[in-house]
Amino acid sequence: MGLHRPRAYSSIALVAVTTIAVAVAVAQPAGAQPGGLSGPGGLSGSGISAGAGLSFQQRAVLYGIARDTWSFYAGDVDPTTHLPLDNIGPDGTRGAYTSAANIGVYLWAVVAANDLRLITQRQAESLVSATLTEVKTLQRADGFLLQWYDTTTGHAIRNPGDIDCATETTPTLDNCSFLSAVDNGWYASGLVVARQALPRLAPLVNSLIAPMDFSIFYDNRAQTNCNTNPAITGNQPTGQMYGGYYVGQGPAAYHNGALYSDPRIAMYVGMGLHQMPGDVWWRTWRTLPPAQCATDPDFSWQGQWPAVGYWQTYRDPQSGKSFRVWEGHYTYPGTSLTYIPTFAGGMFEGLMANEVVPETTWGPRGFGLADLRTAQVQIKYATEQLHFPVWGLSPSSTADDTGGYGGFGVEGLTFPAEQGLSQCTTCATETTVTPHASFLALSVVPQQAYANIAKLRTLYPDIYTSAGGFYDAVNPTTSAVGHRRLVLDQSMIMASLDNALNGNAMQRHFAQDPASWAAHTYLSMETMSIN
Repeated sequence: MGLHRPRAYSSIALVAVTTIAVAVAVAQPAGAQPGGLSGPGGLSGSGISAGAGLSFQQRAVLYGIARDTWSFYAGDVDPTTHLPLDNIGPDGTRGAYTSAANIGVYLWAVVAANDLRLITQRQAESLVSATLTEVKTLQRADGFLLQWYDTTTGHAIRNPGDIDCATETTPTLDNCSFLSAVDNGWYASGLVVARQALPRLAPLVNSLIAPMDFSIFYDNRAQTNCNTNPAITGNQPTGQMYGGYYVGQGPAAYHNGALYSDPRIAMYVGMGLHQMPGDVWWRTWRTLPPAQCATDPDFSWQGQWPAVGYWQTYRDPQSGKSFRVWEGHYTYPGTSLTYIPTFAGGMFEGLMANEVVPETTWGPRGFGLADLRTAQVQIKYATEQLHFPVWGLSPSSTADDTGGYGGFGVEGLTFPAEQGLSQCTTCATETTVTPHASFLALSVVPQQAYANIAKLRTLYPDIYTSAGGFYDAVNPTTSAVGHRRLVLDQSMIMASLDNALNGNAMQRHFAQDPASWAAHTYLSMETMSIN
C-alpha cells in the first residue's frame, strides 16, 4: 500500500491482492544550499535541543548529517521551475520529474532546515514560496496534483520519460488523469506543516489547500455488517479510501485497505479537513479480518493465519455510529513480541507518518506502540534471521547504479508458511538496506537507530559523502552501494532529524494546525491488541 511510483513497488501493485480479496565524523562545514544559501558553522546557534534520548555528542553527529543532507537540495531543485527532482544518480544523472509526494516532502525538508537553523526563516520562505508559486501553475484537479510532472517545464507527463499529457486528448485510465490518494496525502501534509512553520506564507498555502476535496477518495457506498458489501460488483469493501481517482472518470478500482501503511496520511488530513467521515478510520483494516459473513473474502493468504485478536466496538465521536473493529495482530515467531504488520514489510509504510503526525504521543496504546514494534521486528529479523550487520529494509533504490527501484521489506521469508511478518509475503524482497529506515526509527529506538547509522558509515564508507549525505541503498551481503539519492528518502531523513534534534519540531508544526484534530482524536481512542 505504498507510494505510487513507476517502478516495481507501486501503490497499485501493492493493493492488488487486498483489492481482489476484498565511526561517524563530527559535523562538517556547511555545504552549499539551494540558491547558493549557506548554513551557520558549528553547533553554536544551531537548532539542536535536548531530547530523543541522545547525548550531546550524538546530536552533534546527527546535526552534521543534517547539514550534509541539506546540501543535496542545492542540485536537486530545478533552478527555473523550483520543483524538486525525483532523484540525482551517479555521474550527475538527474531524474527530472516530480510528483505530489516529492513536492510535499521537499516542503518538510525546507522546514527542517529552517528549524535546525541551516538556513534563515527568510531563506526558507523564499524557497517554499518559489516552489508553491510554481505549483499554482501546474495542472491540478480538485486541488490535487496529477501523478508526474516534468521539472524542466512543469508539464504533466504520463510517466518519467514518457509523453506530455497535453498530447493525450481522450480521457484514459492512466497517469495523465490519475490523482494518487497517498501521494496527495503527503503533498497536503507538507502544506499543513509549511503554513505553521512559515506563517507569513499561510495565504499562499491556504490558496492551495482550499480547493482540495479528499471526499473524492472516500468510498461512500452502502456499508454492511460484513467485511465487504456483496451487493456491489466485486464484493468490495466500503467505507474505506480508494487508492486514487481518475479525473472525469471516477475512483480507482482498488482500496487502500490496510490502515497501518503509508496511505493513512491521506486519512489523517482528509478527516482533519472534515472531508472524510470517521468511518474511513474504523472500516479500514489493521490486520485483514476473519470472516463475519459467509460472503466475506477469504484472507487466509495473509502472512499469519489464523489471525489472532478480538472484535472491539468503537463509537465514532463525530457521527455517534458504532463500528466493530478487528483488533488483530501478528506475533514474531518463537517470541511473545506482538505487532501490527504493514502490507509489504517496509519501514516507511509503518513509520513515515509518525514524522509528521505524533502517533507515539497521541496513540500510545495503538499506532504509537505499533511504530515501536515495527522497528523492533525490523531489527530482530535483519540481524538474527538474515544475519545482516545492519538493518532497515524499506522501498528504495536498488544497491547498484542501474537506476532501479525496489520493494524491500521484512516479510519473514526465512520462516515457514503462515509465519510471515507482513500481510503480503510476495510483495518485497529482503536483500537491501536503506539508510532512511534508520532515521525513521530514531523516534522510537533512538540508541539502536543511532548505532545503526554509525555502523552503516563505518562498514560501507562509500555510502556517504559530505556533499549530500547518505546514498540510498546498500546490499549488506555484497557491500554494493546504489549511488543515487531520492528526494523522498532524503526528505524523510531531514524530517527525522528535525524531530530527533529539535524536540519533535516537525510533529509540533502539524499538531499546531487545526487539521490535526482528527489524528489526535482517533489515535487517542484506540486500544490495540498488541502489548
